[in-house]
Amino acid sequence: MSETTSCELSEAVTEKGPVALTRWRRLSQATMLVVLGQWSFYGIFRCPFIVPYVSCQNCPVVTCHGRLFSLFWGFWLLLPVSVLLFGRAYCGWLCPGGLVNQLFAQTAPFSLRLKNRLTTLAPYGKYLTLAVALYVWLGMGQPRTNIPIRVGEFFGAVALTFEHADLSWLVRTSVVLGLTALGLIFANAWCRYFCPAGGLLEAVKGIAFFKVYKTHSCNDCDKCRKVCPMGTRPGEVDCTNCGDCLPVCSVDAIGIGRGKA
Repeated sequence: MSETTSCELSEAVTEKGPVALTRWRRLSQATMLVVLGQWSFYGIFRCPFIVPYVSCQNCPVVTCHGRLFSLFWGFWLLLPVSVLLFGRAYCGWLCPGGLVNQLFAQTAPFSLRLKNRLTTLAPYGKYLTLAVALYVWLGMGQPRTNIPIRVGEFFGAVALTFEHADLSWLVRTSVVLGLTALGLIFANAWCRYFCPAGGLLEAVKGIAFFKVYKTHSCNDCDKCRKVCPMGTRPGEVDCTNCGDCLPVCSVDAIGIGRGKA
């Protein structure tokens, strides 16, 4: 895509389609909640492994959708292809957990959108949780720490899982739930500071062909940061290419396409 075409795309989105873009994003999130929602919740509440979502082929929980997805290798190409094309857009457009955290953020009293030492350093917590997850998965051989109890009702199975799981699984699950619930106080806390998948995508998003970016016209007014669910600016740490910032820039310094961040 040429620079001229990229600018034309940015102008079209900014002038005509910011509301439509937001609607498409919400529709995409709702659709993926239906497609991946059960898998997401099974990963937290019923996956017998410490690190969920990565050992689906060996998982004995036959009712989990991850078992079905693992049969189709094309499905597993979607995430790397999306990163190559759109960077960390999976977090802002497709992740069911991201949608849940954004809903929590609607009532959170602290948005943490002001730039300070805390909001500058805290996002790097994702790399710590990513390192821990990789160590448990690869270094410890992905320990299986609960019994894949099979009953007809999901919540009944969850209750039995908590009753019979090992301490390590209970600690993992309690930590994940606690950090997710923290989003009711600090907006999008899990996605911004703790999600290991977000840390991985953040580390490689620089290879993306298309992105939301700011130009040299930026006057650092930070209007974009004030509306951003992740409390950041285009192209900076934690930008998920959601596009919510496109209509708020008073100097038209935000675009979408192949431009430089």
